[in-house]
Amino acid sequence: MRQNTISEEKVLKYLDTTKRALQKLSIAAPERSFNRHLAEDFLTMATAYYKDAIHFREQGDLINAFASVNYAHGWLDCGARIGLFDVGGDDELFTLYE
Repeated sequence: MRQNTISEEKVLKYLDTTKRALQKLSIAAPERSFNRHLAEDFLTMATAYYKDAIHFREQGDLINAFASVNYAHGWLDCGARIGLFDVGGDDELFTLYE
């Protein structure tokens, strides 16, 4: 049976991609809107998962680091796709609708 492994290089690549995405985005929703609160919540979730990924990597737990960074980026992609985040049309760091 083949055992699947995740390399540290792959985890570092994904961490870097998500770090750049976090640095690039801005919240697009107006200050006093429901969507602003939603965007802030998405960003909080993404940031928490990103920090978890860093923690797991530092502990040598590459499986959970990889899972966490993918969850983090999923929150960012979702927020970008539904218009909560302005990502400047960047379709390399984010999955956009069009």
